[in-house]
Amino acid sequence: MSARVFVGQHRVEAIATDDRGLAYGDGLFETLRAHRGRAPWWEAHWARLERGAQRLRLPLPDRDFVRAQADAALQGVDAGVLKLIVTRGGAGRGYAPAETAEPAWILSAHPLPPGLRDGLTLRWCDTRLSIQPALAGIKHCNRLEQVLARAEWNDPAASGREADEGLMLDTEGDVVCATSANLFALVGGRWATPRIDRCGVAGVCRAWILADLGADESRLSRMQLESAEAVFLCNAVRGILPVARLGERAWAPHPQVSALRGRLAAAAPMFATHD
Repeated sequence: MSARVFVGQHRVEAIATDDRGLAYGDGLFETLRAHRGRAPWWEAHWARLERGAQRLRLPLPDRDFVRAQADAALQGVDAGVLKLIVTRGGAGRGYAPAETAEPAWILSAHPLPPGLRDGLTLRWCDTRLSIQPALAGIKHCNRLEQVLARAEWNDPAASGREADEGLMLDTEGDVVCATSANLFALVGGRWATPRIDRCGVAGVCRAWILADLGADESRLSRMQLESAEAVFLCNAVRGILPVARLGERAWAPHPQVSALRGRLAAAAPMFATHD
């Protein structure tokens, strides 16, 4: 991993010890797919970052300067992942944000995760997502619920329940997402994805798929998902990931999912050769 750290437009050695992102999770992040030295979905990720910044009243660094630094960080990177973290910067102790703040931000480059040979095996996570409409949809830096959910996979008590990903419900029992992906299900002949007005992340790949499929955004129950005709996950790094199994339920490859993956690869060639 290589990383660059900035405060405003000044490069620094490290994040300050009083940084509010470190202290309170007071920040946002984006994880972008890199392809041939560029981040093809940069505009969509920056638009989501701006929406999150408006919600948190968080100042952002200069867009053109960040883009130039991102391009520099990706020089020579044929395929990989670029992560951008933006925090409110350093401040004194206490929750109240400063009236004026210079944002701190980090750019880091990473290798792609391993490819997918077959469909994913999923499991249900016991950890629930809290309902908080003020934070719903944005990619804020507090991901403790996902951390707890992901740790469940390593729980010795859960031996024999090996999985590639975990699905999360909210505290009222509705399906929301996987720990690091959005989900779509074919229910009664129509594609649907969980609404994210109360919790969850408005994924960039999810937005592309919504436009392509004309899918419904609705509340989905655990029973509806387990009885769906097909299920897949998606995120902006790995694209569309077919699901093969959830507990005792198994799904054969579905032609609509295969066709959708083909359309995504045509629209975004970065997904043409890697899952």
